[in-house]
Amino acid sequence: MISWIQRTFQQHFRTIFAILLTVTIISFIFTIGASPGIGHGDRRVVARPFFGYDLNQPDDQQRIFGDGEISVRLQFGAFAGADAAQIQNFALQRAATLHLADQWKIPAATTAEITEAIKNCRMFAGQDGQFDAKVYATFRDNLKTSPRGTSEGDIARVLGDDVRAEKVNKLLAGPGYVLPADVKLQLSRADTSWTLATGTVDYAAFKPEIKASDVELAKWFEESGGRYDVPPKVTVGAVVFDAAAYTANVSLPEADVRAFYDANPSRFPKANESKPVDPKTVANPAADFAAVRPQVEAALKLERAQALAVKAASDLTLALFEARITSQATLETYLAAKKLAVKALAPFSRETGPVEFGGSPEVATEAFRLGQDRLVSEAVTIPNGAAVLIWRSTQPSRKPLLAEVKDKVTADYVENERRKRFVELGKSIKAQLEGRLKGGETFEKAAAANSTKIETKSIASFTLRSRPQDLDYSILGTLERLEQGQLSDMVIAADKGLFVFAAEKKAPDLSEANPRFTETRAQLGAYTSRLGASAVISDMVEQELKRSEPKSE
Repeated sequence: MISWIQRTFQQHFRTIFAILLTVTIISFIFTIGASPGIGHGDRRVVARPFFGYDLNQPDDQQRIFGDGEISVRLQFGAFAGADAAQIQNFALQRAATLHLADQWKIPAATTAEITEAIKNCRMFAGQDGQFDAKVYATFRDNLKTSPRGTSEGDIARVLGDDVRAEKVNKLLAGPGYVLPADVKLQLSRADTSWTLATGTVDYAAFKPEIKASDVELAKWFEESGGRYDVPPKVTVGAVVFDAAAYTANVSLPEADVRAFYDANPSRFPKANESKPVDPKTVANPAADFAAVRPQVEAALKLERAQALAVKAASDLTLALFEARITSQATLETYLAAKKLAVKALAPFSRETGPVEFGGSPEVATEAFRLGQDRLVSEAVTIPNGAAVLIWRSTQPSRKPLLAEVKDKVTADYVENERRKRFVELGKSIKAQLEGRLKGGETFEKAAAANSTKIETKSIASFTLRSRPQDLDYSILGTLERLEQGQLSDMVIAADKGLFVFAAEKKAPDLSEANPRFTETRAQLGAYTSRLGASAVISDMVEQELKRSEPKSE
């Protein structure tokens, strides 16, 4: 997975970098940067000071979050599991840390320190996790054609700031105290040696006969809360602007078609591109473009026609606003006078969206903003065009009659009973296995003698520090409660029931003479000290944001 991420990012660095940087900055503008005055030309933008920056100024936003994003990319290589809010938080903490560096007069990073920082960046690591000069060289080459103008100077500046920030973090972190008991607990978890046997019961094969009476179904239905409630639905009409109707208005200079192809080559693969490429073949971009030019022109024409459709829809919403229409009757009269047809859409919920528009969640979100006080939506993009939604009615959530949802209620009741009986079967199997184990039988022999089919598997000695990569995580969850010779309760995971038998458990050396003890203590100390430093910076950010937040009028 890591190798795939590295290869993909190397191949598409420019596109990924531009998109992520833009998304992060824009999302911040609408979360933290929003203040009285956004979207209203007659109101002044209020300053939002933050450690020498103004969070309401685009240039300062780009400096904080652009640099923060570059820093994350360099340090971690990819945003594994990180969302926009986490990246924003990192950027804010980084700015606060650099503010402390200025206050404490931490000197600028030296060339040697920046060089060392480059070697420690995961961004430039090869498949073995170590610095790869080829990866770094490719990165530098990509910088020269970066669409956002990011230069090697920008990278050096960010790395230099990261070096200063790291010095601040080390000063804040301190020695990182940790109790010997905590070290022993962690050492015991990581280095205890386990030899296991597992038994698996197939849940899919467990099919007890379950008959649900009307009384049981009625009770289940009544006790289900809102589980079967019919969600709110909205009924709207739509004035549709089909993109195909605007293609005749689109003229495409040859330069635009070629530029569109150059910006999106992956969208237009050649017919024989799946075949191995002869390394002796000389690349011919002109021939590649000529082979797919009709598809490129059609795609660009549709894209621009779509934009014209959105503009036409926006023009209608503006005209309706200026007409100050406040009733459905007046609205219908206005649309009829303009010879604009209103397409009726079947009622839909917020979760499903209109089937006529492919269940579009964007259309559903916009539709549920409508009501008696807001009859017309903004222009919304739909497949192959745009639309303006016209509110008709909103149906509130309701609890259905049992007869309306009896099939679903029956299926849920039967599945719940099946699951309960499977749990009881697990308890019975465990009791039988434990009886045979106490009698001296091996786990495999005890499982084979059970009336329920149990598939067994032996797992050779391992520790959590060096566990097998294919080890089922359900097994790990049972280990803290197991001693040697004990059998776990049945753990239900996915479509199986799992038993874990601890055939052997060997505790590690927990004395301070064990080199692992010293190593673990250092690791825990570094972790706790980092937590302390992070808490200080987080508090600084929180206080600074509170200090500068807009005052309510």
